[in-house]
Amino acid sequence: MTSCLSIPKSATVIKDFDASKYVGTWYEIARIDFKHERNLSNTTAQYSLKDNGDIKVVNSGFNYLKNEWTQREGNAKFRGAKNIGALKVSFFGPFYSGYNIYALDKEYKYVLIGGKNYDYLWILSREKSIPNHVKQHYLRIASDFGYNVNDLLWVEHDKNNPYLQ
Repeated sequence: MTSCLSIPKSATVIKDFDASKYVGTWYEIARIDFKHERNLSNTTAQYSLKDNGDIKVVNSGFNYLKNEWTQREGNAKFRGAKNIGALKVSFFGPFYSGYNIYALDKEYKYVLIGGKNYDYLWILSREKSIPNHVKQHYLRIASDFGYNVNDLLWVEHDKNNPYLQ
């Protein structure tokens, strides 16, 4: 079940998702900035499978205004079948929001994720950078779905994150 509050109307998710390949560390390459990540650089997401089938999400980053690292733990659940890239994530108790996997390469090295509306978009990579051809491909997909890719903030990775395991 996919509600209108979980994904923008014109967007679609991948249909061959494998959570066991998705787990591990991802570096945030770009995002549409929003209040929970404002003033953060060196942002990462770490995913691990939980016994109940959910996915543990641990986001961290460096707040360059406060000169300190921050970390937040959340939970992701599938909105339907576990092979469909349509999830919902929560960092605040019972309040969940859409987590939509729009594009993911077959090696699970680069991913394009969108939220419940056009205010949320991320490009993640297993490394601190992304090849230009992947970047351009993901920007084209996001733009075709209706995102304003000019709103993306390109994340700097110039510090060693103490939260990475």
